[in-house]
Amino acid sequence: MEIALNFLMRRLATQYLRGSGISRARFRYSQQYPTRLFHASPVVQKVVPFMLADIGEGITQCQVVQWFVEPGSQVEQFDPICEVQSDKASVEITSRFGGVIKSLHYAVDDMAIVGKALVDIDVDDAISLDDAGSISQQPGSDKSEQLAKDDLTSMEESLQRQDTEQSQQVHPDTKEIPSASPEAALSTSRKGAAIATPAIRHLLRKLQLDIHDIIGTGKDGRVKKEDIDAYISSFGASEDSQRAAQPPHATMDSSHGDKVVNLTNTEKQMFAVMTESLSIPHFLYSNTIDTTNVEYTRKAIIDQKHLSPLFKTGATASRITMLPFVLKAISQAFNSYPRLNAHLDLKNNPAKPQLTMKASHNFGIAVDTPQGLLVPVVKDVQNHSVLSLAAEIGRLNSLAQVGKLALTDFKGATFTVSNIGSIGGGVVSPVIVGPQVAIVGLGRTRWVPGFHTNAAGEEIVVKKPELTLNWSADHRILDGATTARCAEFVRAFLENPATLSLLLR
Repeated sequence: MEIALNFLMRRLATQYLRGSGISRARFRYSQQYPTRLFHASPVVQKVVPFMLADIGEGITQCQVVQWFVEPGSQVEQFDPICEVQSDKASVEITSRFGGVIKSLHYAVDDMAIVGKALVDIDVDDAISLDDAGSISQQPGSDKSEQLAKDDLTSMEESLQRQDTEQSQQVHPDTKEIPSASPEAALSTSRKGAAIATPAIRHLLRKLQLDIHDIIGTGKDGRVKKEDIDAYISSFGASEDSQRAAQPPHATMDSSHGDKVVNLTNTEKQMFAVMTESLSIPHFLYSNTIDTTNVEYTRKAIIDQKHLSPLFKTGATASRITMLPFVLKAISQAFNSYPRLNAHLDLKNNPAKPQLTMKASHNFGIAVDTPQGLLVPVVKDVQNHSVLSLAAEIGRLNSLAQVGKLALTDFKGATFTVSNIGSIGGGVVSPVIVGPQVAIVGLGRTRWVPGFHTNAAGEEIVVKKPELTLNWSADHRILDGATTARCAEFVRAFLENPATLSLLLR
């Protein structure tokens, strides 16, 4: 490559010297003692594909939420290109170079593939072949590099044939680079750059509204729920006036027809995961728990204001629900039944499955959000207190509701707790998500009549709170007896929470 470039530069210098009237002797001298030439890697075309990089946690595709650019937009390094959302979090993709956007490879709501081109960028400066390799590692890149080398070889041979043609003139090719006015560039850069949280975008898709039709009143033009409500109100008033002007017999038949909608990214992920879960034989077990003592303990903490110095982790007494007690009880039970806190490996060698008992108790908690069901992870439950668990659950729930969970908040779940009781219902059949081997669903705590022996030894009917725990276990790995014993272990802890304090370290 370097020899060919040096030859090309000598050839151009020769033609320049001939056109300048420099003597042949001086020319031969310059050839005999050539100036040291500049060394560089061969340059390639300025239009380069910008790839969607791996954003972690084994994610292979993401949904394009919005574009901040369009063909013809001028971008600088680190300018936002687009926002993509996986089943776990949304990420803003920024440009690695400055230049002009030539084309977009996906439309909004399309699924972008990790490792494939997002956009083509006409970069400001020519880049070397080595740099291009770090930008675009696509199938066939070796072939493209070989074609570039072949083209350079052909050019060298052509110049050698032209060496005998004394009348050869050099006419360098020129290319006019289109430019946009500052006003047009500003308009282009702002188009499509509406700002909103993933929860708001999910609401807009559900209502089939275009975010660019709504004027955002938040910071930097951010679209808020109040802006959507105002837009719908104004839109509804306009429709009412139009209907008033229509004849009485006018109807809108299209509003009564079927509607086809695309699955959201969260729904697509749920579709894939649940389809895979069909291969797991589920063993189901339910047990009911008298939570009188837990409720007494929880309310005592709420009522005793002098305990406020204990809430140093960010938890408040009003946020201490039944869930942190359940998580702590399950964690204690897993010390005796570690097979329920395990991962089943079927990928490395399906003929020889392996079970990995996990040292950390990382519990996924299902959270109902505007964008769908999310399962962030409470890590190292075995090292938490009930108070710190309450704080962590509150933090994850708050971030989930506004779509601000990070990818790290979804990593490493070893067991899942689904609190369907927060919505209603007592009995549920939870579905296991591999590689986990068990899951529990919490029903709604309800008041039921029960028997109680008073101080006189008489049995009386009293009102008591009752919670149903619904267990599912992978029956290929866990037998019914092991699952039932673990479930009853948890019941014993929750019916007498004082025993938890005996095991704390």
